[in-house]
Amino acid sequence: MKKLESSLKNMLLVLTGVTAISVALLAYVNELTKEPIAQANAKTLSDAVSAVVPGFDNDPIAEKKTQEVNGVQYAVYPATKEGKFIGAAVEATSMGFGGELKVLVGFDAEGKIIDYSLLSHVETPGLGSKAADWFKKGNKGDITGMNPGEASLTVSKDGGKVDAITASTITSRAFLNAVNVAYAAYAGQNTADGATGATQKNVEEAAGANTATGATIKVELTDSVSAK
Repeated sequence: MKKLESSLKNMLLVLTGVTAISVALLAYVNELTKEPIAQANAKTLSDAVSAVVPGFDNDPIAEKKTQEVNGVQYAVYPATKEGKFIGAAVEATSMGFGGELKVLVGFDAEGKIIDYSLLSHVETPGLGSKAADWFKKGNKGDITGMNPGEASLTVSKDGGKVDAITASTITSRAFLNAVNVAYAAYAGQNTADGATGATQKNVEEAAGANTATGATIKVELTDSVSAK
């Protein structure tokens, strides 16, 4: 019996030691990779902002603002050139078929879509993943030049004007919902700033019920620094 108890104690000590070493190694690896990952993410965001709202001479990321929509804070990156507001890039998220997808949408000073970047997603490869390009300029679901403040973007199956990704209607709805939310954040922030041609009417229209999801977008204006 004593021998058995001794063996159990030794096993527990070994397991405890292995666990402690494993935790220490994981913490060490995490510390080593934390900075490179952060730098890679920062570069990805910087490149995406430059792609979706080009031509600025300020630092949109350093001048980041936040806007509340439906109780969620979204990042708004204002773009200016020679002190004049020319647009903004806005991050927004929505739940797709496989999980959350995150987009960065670029709007000009009047609220029209310039371009977008699909920052992350877990959609089906070859189907929902096509959202990365499907809605870009010249493609079948092209949304560039559209203003969500004039009419919320919805797929044609729901009575809208945007062609959904083939066999991926759920992903398409989620993507467009994210774009509509991005516009609500953009228009809400810039109505507070008085920086753009977006009017309160635009904000209310973008904040209306989304026919694709049935979700109501509510915009909360936040204090912000006036645009240059």
